[in-house]
Amino acid sequence: MLTEAETVLYDRGRGCAFPETGKGTVTQKKQKENRREHVMAEKTNLDLRNRVMYMVFVRNYSREGTFRRLQEDLPRIQSLGVDYIWLLPIQPLGVKNRKGTLGSPYAIRDYRAVNPEYGTMEDLRALTDAIHELGMKCILDVVYNHTSPDSVLAAEHPEWFYHKEDGSLGNRIGDWSDIVDLDYSHPELWDYQIETLKMWAEYFDGFRCDVAPMVPLSFWLKAREEVEKVHPGMVWIAESVEPRFILWNRERGIPVSSDSELYQAFDICYDYDISKEMSDAMLGKAPLSVYLEAMNRQEWIYGQNYIKLRNLENHDRNRAAALIPNEQALRSWTAFLYFAKGTTLLYAGQEKGVTHHPSLFDRDTVDWKGTADLTEEIRLLSGLKRKDRVFREGAFSVSTPDEKNIVASYVCGEEKLTGIFPLHGAASVSVQLPDGTYRNLYSGKNADVYENVIMTDGEPVIIRT
Repeated sequence: MLTEAETVLYDRGRGCAFPETGKGTVTQKKQKENRREHVMAEKTNLDLRNRVMYMVFVRNYSREGTFRRLQEDLPRIQSLGVDYIWLLPIQPLGVKNRKGTLGSPYAIRDYRAVNPEYGTMEDLRALTDAIHELGMKCILDVVYNHTSPDSVLAAEHPEWFYHKEDGSLGNRIGDWSDIVDLDYSHPELWDYQIETLKMWAEYFDGFRCDVAPMVPLSFWLKAREEVEKVHPGMVWIAESVEPRFILWNRERGIPVSSDSELYQAFDICYDYDISKEMSDAMLGKAPLSVYLEAMNRQEWIYGQNYIKLRNLENHDRNRAAALIPNEQALRSWTAFLYFAKGTTLLYAGQEKGVTHHPSLFDRDTVDWKGTADLTEEIRLLSGLKRKDRVFREGAFSVSTPDEKNIVASYVCGEEKLTGIFPLHGAASVSVQLPDGTYRNLYSGKNADVYENVIMTDGEPVIIRT
């Protein structure tokens, strides 16, 4: 049950949750103390900046679309230098208002079961055990903002849901037609959801929380505290949202948390705060410098221990190889993905340069042929990312001398790591490095710097000084 300090009122007209406290009361003071105790800058493990995650949608990963078939492929995934395997939601899906032929994995019918199309709970246990035996960990996708309209909770506890003016269940976004929103003003819902997380914590090592900003931050704080008791060290990832989505919701009176707020409860946030700048730079719609300046800005608007989930593609975004058809540029963007400050995310098939984005609503198996085999580069980059302390502890900055090439660096005490990522083929790039001959950690070849200029044949260059 909720403590007095966690009791909330709910204004159905605005959909806003707020603390039930009086000005200057003991309860209010206790809430402030709780917030201080939960500042994640004091708890987040910075080793996550050295880690690589691999996202899998079980249905479309293989023709069979099962836990067992995925288990067979674990050695290959591990060989890429993967630390965490993130499974998109694995629970049974709703039928009512289903999108496509099979429905979205984010329209869950029963939080406490597995989709029989994927296998049994025993099959899931075998999969997670195998992941652990190979030295990797596993992340479960948690969808707590909403359920399918025909979910177990909607049938048994309709009072736990958002209701439209006519009294029917609905959602606050509108075009998410296959789901209905939960209403976290009910303490009993908190208890149910937290007990469910504890159940899954027996299998998994972390949670990726779908549209986390739309679930009350106070719930996430409480959930993390309770789950920690049964599985210490769980990793918490927030699917934080784009600035324009935050503003759109707030204009309509819908409460939504910013990245800065979410870092109180989560170890890692998405980098959607600068995703538009990144995609515009990739597509040539905006100067490269705009994106890189936005990335630099993260260094001072977030806490010193902030961690971003860096990705070129995911289940909601276009494939990188489709956005960047030039293979040499794709390799440079991939190298920069690993070099950038934060946790690296790969979407299954990215290592093969897959261009087709699998449907979330139908059987649409990944085409593993792809257009560019990046396997060896990814293995090399993972090895560099996972062992080098500068990625964990260094001060990061990035710039472009000419709007065509990226120059990034970490400074960690007397140590400096510099990356040059050419996006348009061979180039002469200005760098802040002493003249000399250096070993390129990316290719193993020598790289010469003369009068603060380095020549590259189009390959990325990573230099330690």
